[in-house]
Amino acid sequence: MPRVVVLAGGVGGSRFALGVREALRRRADAAAPAPAASFTIIVNTGDDLWLSGVRLQPDVDSLLYALAGVNDTERGWGRAGDTERVNHELQEWGAGWPWFTLGDLDLGTHLARTGWLREGRTPTQVIERMSRRWPLGARLLPMTDAEVDTQVALRDGTSMHFQEWWTRYRATRESIRFDAPGIDASRPAPGVLEAIAEADVVLIAPSNPVVSIGPILAVPGIREALRATAAVVVGVSPIIGGRVVRGMADVCLRAIGVETSASAVAAHYGARSADGLLDAWLIGEEDAASAAGVSALGIRTAVVPLWMNDVSSSAALAEAALATADL
Repeated sequence: MPRVVVLAGGVGGSRFALGVREALRRRADAAAPAPAASFTIIVNTGDDLWLSGVRLQPDVDSLLYALAGVNDTERGWGRAGDTERVNHELQEWGAGWPWFTLGDLDLGTHLARTGWLREGRTPTQVIERMSRRWPLGARLLPMTDAEVDTQVALRDGTSMHFQEWWTRYRATRESIRFDAPGIDASRPAPGVLEAIAEADVVLIAPSNPVVSIGPILAVPGIREALRATAAVVVGVSPIIGGRVVRGMADVCLRAIGVETSASAVAAHYGARSADGLLDAWLIGEEDAASAAGVSALGIRTAVVPLWMNDVSSSAALAEAALATADL
């Protein structure tokens, strides 16, 4: 069984993680989930926040719920079948954010997390404890145990938490920069560098390159570990046919001066042979014409179906990524 590490965040990361788990399960030819020891997910924690006295980790929870099979697939976030009584009560008190919905089951997760953090446990320890509840078939690691919540610098000179910019304003307020105060002094969470060093393949999920993958790469030591690992580093394009699949990644890319195209994102990550990160890059059939340009960057390119409509198609994409790494 190959040792697989995935860098992920958001809905795209969750869907891809399900596909990787299924692909590994099929390779093992077993009914049970793939052994967690062979599959590690390094999760973005840049969009974490404190709200109404509790600590939220949106990307961690999205992956946790998806792997547990309890996620709300309709909304793309939160728990399936959740209710919002507590959220409405908070709004009656004028607490929290009226445009940021917290389900009751979801709040249970946040309360448990907050209690353990206040008892002195680290985010890594909290996630490990949460992972015991369900057979996830993967080991979840935060990118860092430090609080490095993303702030969005706006054209008008003000700034706000990423979640307010993303959820309340739907990324419509013009951004010029994404900051993560304290990230330069942060360190990778325990196990992160070891997982990368010991991997057979590192997969960069089709997550938002700027606010999901970007914070992971900004933690000192992680980018260097990716450049040094003996593993093949394979990225999956989050752009299909010049469009984002979900969310507002195009707005984020525009803010950092990157075109919304599969080839431009590949260039943004760069070839490992030229001090970048990628050995290989998967692009959609809709972008086949750009394959030669990506290859010219020194990145091996594979043209495959990228749409993840269900677990089967996600698994096919994951298998294509593993095959591109010659595994």
